[in-house]
Amino acid sequence: MIALQNLRQQMKCGSCGRAMTIAVMMAVAVGSVCATTAHSQNSDQVKAGLEVWRSSGCSDCHGPFANGEKERDEAPTGANIRTSRLDAAALKLTISCGRPGGAGMPAFDEGAYKIRACYDRPLGPPPDNLYPTPRTLSPEQIDAVVAYLQARIVGRGRITRAECLAYYDGQEDPCEDYK
Repeated sequence: MIALQNLRQQMKCGSCGRAMTIAVMMAVAVGSVCATTAHSQNSDQVKAGLEVWRSSGCSDCHGPFANGEKERDEAPTGANIRTSRLDAAALKLTISCGRPGGAGMPAFDEGAYKIRACYDRPLGPPPDNLYPTPRTLSPEQIDAVVAYLQARIVGRGRITRAECLAYYDGQEDPCEDYK
């Protein structure tokens, strides 16, 4: 606010060129700070999403790299999210509400169906045919998983060595197949 008042005063004094240069420099500086902050926040959310992915049983069905190669034989086979074209809203709905009807996807939002409506169903008990979830997630955790999936998984195709190393915190052994 003070900067704008100073800018107005300078413009009244006839030093428009210098004032405009200062205004442009301030706008660029503010834009850079905002972009850096947003990138940092998004990067933190992506990291948090990876941690939730690892700890919530997602890889049991989808595999560690979300390619549908499950880690647990007794778990249902999850979709290959790497080749999916789901947007953030569709990902959030699927993670929150699951996929009723035998698809095997559990509802990770503990308020799904009871507090927050899913698939245009009236509020009430969840469908009987949802796969049981290993644990529920908060809306913030679901948002973090969505951020992770969008940043590192959806539409990525083949798994790279760099992705493997990032997933396994730099451990070489699990990543030998990705050269």
